[in-house]
Amino acid sequence: MDIKKGDEAGKEAKCPECAQLMANMGKDFEAPKKDNLKAWAHIKNLYSVGVTFHSCGCTGPGYIPQDTERLIAYLQELHQDYHKQLNFWRERHEPTNEREIARDKSKNWNYITQIPVDAKSKKGSVVNEDAKNYWIGRIKDVEQKLFQIQNTAGKV
Repeated sequence: MDIKKGDEAGKEAKCPECAQLMANMGKDFEAPKKDNLKAWAHIKNLYSVGVTFHSCGCTGPGYIPQDTERLIAYLQELHQDYHKQLNFWRERHEPTNEREIARDKSKNWNYITQIPVDAKSKKGSVVNEDAKNYWIGRIKDVEQKLFQIQNTAGKV
C-alpha cells in the first residue's frame, strides 16, 4: 500500500446518525467503539496523512498501521525506499536507442514500473530528470507526513 488518499476520499460522507459531514474513510473502514478515544485519535492521525480504507473490495485497503509508532515506522520505511528509488535514477544511464530501451526495461523493470504512466515518454522510456522529480516530490510528501505525525505525537 502506498500512503495516499483513495479516489473516493474527496467525496462527501455524511454521518448515518446525525447527517453531519464526516471524513470519508472508505468502505473497508471499521469504526472503533465511540468511547475508545485512543483508537479515534489514531484514526484521526491516519486520515491526516492520507491513510484511508478505500479499495476495490478485492483485497482490502492494504497495510494499515495499528498505532502511531507503527505509522511512524512505516513512513520512515517509505522514506528510505523513496531515497533508494531516487538514487537509482540519479545513477542510471539513460537509454538513447530502441535496443538500450528494451534492455533497460528488462533489467530495471522494478524501478521503471514504479513511475506513473504520465511521467513516461511516448517512446516508453523514462527520462531520468522526470523520475528524479517524481521521487523528490514523494520524499517531500512523506517527510511532511512524518513531521506532522511526530509533531502530533510529541516526538519532534
